[in-house]
Amino acid sequence: MRKLVYLWNMDLQEGKDKFIQAWGTLGSHWGINRTMAQVHALLLISANPLCAETIMSELQISRGNANMNIRALIDWGLVFKELKPGERKEFFVAEKDMWEVIRQVIVQRKKKELEPIIKVLNEVGQIESETGPDVEEFEKVIRDISLFATKADSTLDSLIKADQHWFVGTFMKMIK
Repeated sequence: MRKLVYLWNMDLQEGKDKFIQAWGTLGSHWGINRTMAQVHALLLISANPLCAETIMSELQISRGNANMNIRALIDWGLVFKELKPGERKEFFVAEKDMWEVIRQVIVQRKKKELEPIIKVLNEVGQIESETGPDVEEFEKVIRDISLFATKADSTLDSLIKADQHWFVGTFMKMIK
């Protein structure tokens, strides 16, 4: 097992800021904007639910930007509203189970990216009433891409339905 090595000491705020910036960069690879990922990071590392005003203040973003990104994170299933007795404000908390976070990201990416291309591939897969080398090449390429996309879709479906322990065990066997 790997051991984390810290090269320098930093205070909590420096660590939080660095993590939020890094998570924001990572988020762009998930297909979400940097600010949305930064809101997620802030909620992820917060010990208590946060209101929109606190999120705005911590990240130095506008109310509209905060609200839009919080709603998007709720839609992705990565953030939830939490009510506090006696409070009129809405509070938000991030999903803390990393397996569930990864699973939700896969679900959303699959829905936004893979499913639309599979639909297009199915629509263009057969050219009717035309023949020739260009048609044959087109159909061959579409079939090859469709086969790969369908296998990827099936694999992602299995991953989404998989138990965390099965996934980690399988992954560890693959990298050995």
